[in-house]
Amino acid sequence: MLTLLTYPSGYGQFSLSPFCVKAAMLLTYSGQPWQREDHVDPRKMPHAKLPVLRADENLIPDSGDIRVFLEQQGASFDDGLTDIQKAQSRALIRMAEEHLYFHLVMDRWGNEEVWPAIREEYFRAIPPLLRRPITNQLRKTLLKGLNVHGIARFSPRERLDRVEHDLEAIHAYLWQSPFLLDNKPTSADFSVAPILDAIRRTPVDTPLSRRVSMDRLLTDYLARMDDAVPLP
Repeated sequence: MLTLLTYPSGYGQFSLSPFCVKAAMLLTYSGQPWQREDHVDPRKMPHAKLPVLRADENLIPDSGDIRVFLEQQGASFDDGLTDIQKAQSRALIRMAEEHLYFHLVMDRWGNEEVWPAIREEYFRAIPPLLRRPITNQLRKTLLKGLNVHGIARFSPRERLDRVEHDLEAIHAYLWQSPFLLDNKPTSADFSVAPILDAIRRTPVDTPLSRRVSMDRLLTDYLARMDDAVPLP
């Protein structure tokens, strides 16, 4: 049986990582039997990240490579889409994973009101006396990386404005069909939905989390995804 190595659940989601949620959705939708195995320290994993799929003796890292593996096993996530739609899917996936995702990270790790809740949930396996000094260093390193990336250089208002353009693009698709590109979920949905859901489930109310959680079109879409791809 396939085993998904994943971060633990949290905030009402299958996993604290939207990429682990994506991998779980891909596995479920593929119809292959699988099980989860929770990990909190990915340093010994390929790429030092999760999710990782264990298939026999092989470890397949990255949710994108997990998708490729499942397609090689016969799964078809974009069946029926035109070449143009497949190109649009690629763009939607990159928008979610390379832009929206970093706004989520910034909202959780860079927001002084949210960070204490994140520290206690993400790092509960670290003994309390060591948790604050260890996680403060991790946070400092991550925020430095976000500054190099560029997203940390924008003000909160500027970040919200940038997210708004992404959400408007997602709206444009959802006005046309129940899912982004079809009447059923396709690969774009498995990337976009987990990140939107993670944004709205940020444990402290923020302007970004409110923007998603109060958007009826988006929350109805997320409910349809939950119904179409129920996770254990």
